[in-house]
Amino acid sequence: MRAYIIRRLLLIIPNLILVSFVIAVLIRLIPGTAVDAMLAGAGADVDLDKAALEHALGLDVSLPQQWARWMGVAPQADGSFSGVLQGNLGISLWQKRPVIELLGKYWPITLEISVIGLIIAQLIALPIGIFSALRQDTWGDYVGRSFAILLISIPSFWVATLAILIPVILWDYMPPLMFIRISDDIIGNLKMVIVPSTILGMALSGMTMRMTRTTMLEVMRQDYIRTAWAKGLRERIVASRHALKNALIPVISIIGLQLPVLIGGTVIIEQIFSLPGMGRLIISACLRRDYTLVSGIMFVYAIVLMLINLIVDLSYAYMDPRVRYS
Repeated sequence: MRAYIIRRLLLIIPNLILVSFVIAVLIRLIPGTAVDAMLAGAGADVDLDKAALEHALGLDVSLPQQWARWMGVAPQADGSFSGVLQGNLGISLWQKRPVIELLGKYWPITLEISVIGLIIAQLIALPIGIFSALRQDTWGDYVGRSFAILLISIPSFWVATLAILIPVILWDYMPPLMFIRISDDIIGNLKMVIVPSTILGMALSGMTMRMTRTTMLEVMRQDYIRTAWAKGLRERIVASRHALKNALIPVISIIGLQLPVLIGGTVIIEQIFSLPGMGRLIISACLRRDYTLVSGIMFVYAIVLMLINLIVDLSYAYMDPRVRYS
């Protein structure tokens, strides 16, 4: 197991190098540059000012050299090495603050929404999926399957928009949009994030619900489940102790695949509910062509997703004793 974990962690390094370079290329494909955006905002269009600003921001060199400087494998303009290898994700071109500092400020709200949304998704999906499997082809099964299809079909941004508009139209009530930190007021913070987290969770629960039902039906037809029934065990015992653990293995894979969707969903939800999270930060950075900030955000996202995928793979060994990593 230890050797497998070490190999997987080492494989993350070349993947991160590739991801960082691809991001550096893609963000620069957007028309215009950071300098153009700055000069347009300042109302200046002097070529000398533009050249001086490009030099000050380190944008007067080629793309590979800019990327190498950000990674910390090439010297900066002053001859020093300061990049990812040195534990520095750079300085925001617009905010003039370290990217790590900005991540520490905006990351908690995104993490909170994502974790609560993921928990809500499982609280919705697992009970309904298990119930549908145990009551196959009954009215309860039909309702559960229809509900899952409904959740998959409805876009989360549309539900989020309705969640704001309907209370305003019907009850003249505006949901709280002012950000409250959890350290300042726990209850106020939960009131603020519970609606967007629920919307995210509902968007993810449909697919998990269908997968749970499918895997439970497959497991319930196995010989050892028939043996459990023959022993006279109650349905709750058979489902929870004997069937559920094996049925959750494919479900865990689905949950791992949904995490990128969850991160993408926070970008839209944070924008709609005016939450100061990573989603709004990356949108602002892309619009301003803040190359350093975009690279830093996506680099951290890549690390988080790769580590989560590793945890999902390791969980297979816990869920299924037949799985062995060497």
